[in-house]
Amino acid sequence: MGLLESVLHVAPVMPVVVIEDAKHAVSLARALVAGGIPAIEITLRTRAALDAVRAIANEVDGAIVGVGTVRKPQDLKDAESAGARFAVSPGATPDLIAAAKDSALPWLPGAGTASEAMTLSEHGFIFQKFFPAEAAGGAPALRSLHGPLPEIRFCATGGIGAHNARDYLATPNVACVGGSWLTPSRLVAAEEWGAIEALARAATLLRG
Repeated sequence: MGLLESVLHVAPVMPVVVIEDAKHAVSLARALVAGGIPAIEITLRTRAALDAVRAIANEVDGAIVGVGTVRKPQDLKDAESAGARFAVSPGATPDLIAAAKDSALPWLPGAGTASEAMTLSEHGFIFQKFFPAEAAGGAPALRSLHGPLPEIRFCATGGIGAHNARDYLATPNVACVGGSWLTPSRLVAAEEWGAIEALARAATLLRG
């Protein structure tokens, strides 16, 4: 089993984390790992993101830290230099596909249609992010894709929370779901690590 496959199957949920202050990164990651959620996607939406990845990679035993919102080849290089173990994109471009093939960093590209999923599969990317999941048709759309594209496995992300995650996880081509509900900004800002651990622990029970 490759690293990306193991990352997608290590827990039912991959938290999509926006870090505003890198000082929170280590405690946040430790809370998630303690709750049974080791794979953590830190999005490149803030200036603190790469510092957060670096801190988690260096200081949090058991964490498998990755970088999300990868949009250009330089993002892959920066993520690898920071110690990320994998990279996630909302979509895919020819430049990103080429860069990912040349990179040692496992890459989860985004697809929202059958054509996009087929194109990525032709390039050898059978593990993909289905995004934006709810807007792109939700779990019914994924079930429809499974018939003609049975080899592709998805991390479904976008509009998913505790209220609908089970429906996605019951879909045969969904390895896991991604979402931000495990690390709400108000809990992070208040350093409520126990509450985040509890949310993580509850998330591990979503796959019935």
